[in-house]
Amino acid sequence: MTVQGDPTEVGTNTPAPEPPQQDLQRIWNRVVGRRAFLQRAGLASAAALPAGAMLASTASAETAADGAPTEGDFAILRFLCAAEIIESDLWEQYAEFGGQASSERPNDGRNHFYVAALQNLDGDMPQYISDNTDDEESHQAFINGYLRSKGQREVTLEPFRTLAPSPATGGGSRKRITNLKTLNVDTSWYLRYRAETNPDFGATFEQAVMIKGQPAIPVSDQETPPGDDAPVPVPSDAAHQRMQAIANSAGFHFAMIEQGGSSLYTTMALKATSLEVLRIVVAIGGVETNHFSLWHDKAGNAVSDPLAGVRDPQTGTFFPNLNSSGSEATQTNLILPEPCEFIPGLPRCSVVRPTIDKLAGAMAAVSGLTADGLFDGQSPAFFQFVSRLAREADAAVRGIR
Repeated sequence: MTVQGDPTEVGTNTPAPEPPQQDLQRIWNRVVGRRAFLQRAGLASAAALPAGAMLASTASAETAADGAPTEGDFAILRFLCAAEIIESDLWEQYAEFGGQASSERPNDGRNHFYVAALQNLDGDMPQYISDNTDDEESHQAFINGYLRSKGQREVTLEPFRTLAPSPATGGGSRKRITNLKTLNVDTSWYLRYRAETNPDFGATFEQAVMIKGQPAIPVSDQETPPGDDAPVPVPSDAAHQRMQAIANSAGFHFAMIEQGGSSLYTTMALKATSLEVLRIVVAIGGVETNHFSLWHDKAGNAVSDPLAGVRDPQTGTFFPNLNSSGSEATQTNLILPEPCEFIPGLPRCSVVRPTIDKLAGAMAAVSGLTADGLFDGQSPAFFQFVSRLAREADAAVRGIR
């Protein structure tokens, strides 16, 4: 059975998320509840057992307590699968324009000037893009495979593959699910991960770079400079400035997408009941975080010498030198998350953030990607379908068995 868009299946609105402290307290109550269950089962005295017996008893208790995945677990996986299909579609476009051609991916990297502009951010960018694409494709294939293995509905977004590809070299003829031609990239993550404050507790952050209505892939061969080179410093002519601004925007978009995945998977993990599903969510989520760390580093090269100062002559998108202020809040080589407030009353800790439903749940992900412009041109049925999957995932609640 396959999950497809059906407007008649749209459910009721998701209840309003709890405030952060109430949300944390609710999670803690569940931890305490599980601990009480183990104590009643006689496992609190496990320290009196030999080490081998303790391991055997714990494994048995976990199996008995968890059992098969719940409908909430499947709802989580269905939404994450849809998110991975969306990611696969956008990354496939990036790879076909600017990836690394290989025997496994012979159609990657077909726009040579775009490849050259991306390599100004890092010489290995084409390989990283193709590898990231492979990862996302494997994620959606695995989750769908897991759902099928459990007799659950497969997820497909093929009915919504309706958007015209870019006519530039590398765009191909295949219709797309996502639109990379007019993006509004949220760059507030850049400042968030350098701050000691946490959006889970109300902190807000400005945009590091204003990227509005900006393509992140080539949209016309008429804009491509002659030849395949991309000199640095970037020449002041319109063609070179335009293509480098497109590549720089892509660099920030890569990181925006993957930091969103880091928060989404962390938030969904708190809802999983089955240990097997929890293992899937945590294991894939770790890769999303790994992706974010990589792209965070590369995005910084767009706003430091020698690339800083590029301006798109059509959209006005400008990439300043964020090192010029001398502030750690914008220093481009500080890519590891600063310790921030996490649990009230405890020391600051370096963590993924945000991790509450309101800011990082499934509906928050749909809202963020929509604001990004990624779905411009999609049908109402598409939004109804992904919103239904998101509401069902957000409604999942971790059970104690």
